[in-house]
Amino acid sequence: SRWNVLPQQVMMARVDQAAGDDELISMDQWSGYEVARRRLMEFLASQRPSNPVVLTGDIHTNWVNDLRVDYAAERSPVVATEFVGTSITSGGDGSDVRGNTAGMLSENPSVRFFNNQRGYVRCAITPGTWTSDYQVLEYVTHQGSPMSTRASFVVENGRPGAQPA
Repeated sequence: SRWNVLPQQVMMARVDQAAGDDELISMDQWSGYEVARRRLMEFLASQRPSNPVVLTGDIHTNWVNDLRVDYAAERSPVVATEFVGTSITSGGDGSDVRGNTAGMLSENPSVRFFNNQRGYVRCAITPGTWTSDYQVLEYVTHQGSPMSTRASFVVENGRPGAQPA
């Protein structure tokens, strides 16, 4: 197949939420199961299935992540792309960013995009590209709130890793 999709519930990318030398990872996501996550990433690196894309939810925020075997090694190749979609009906209007977003992004170069608004991800798939558009609402607490495209990312056939569209 042209695209190999792995739909699953919790974020697969390893994300350090603490700036500086401290480390704060979620034990409720794949980061808490490093051996299993690494085994899957090594499989993707060695077996090279065509165009692996991971679709994730259940986190109430939007993310685009490059997935790597070893996040500590700067030259570790990207083996897949992860698109994480927020919820559209959970409480709270969300915001474009959080107070710790800048620090979190600086600690995690594999995070290509983060957004704290509500909405959904629209995927357009062709033989040559996979495009994910992050559709967000300005407010979920006001009926008739406008929907807009906050960001779009594309994965090209044969080239793991997402690029801004």
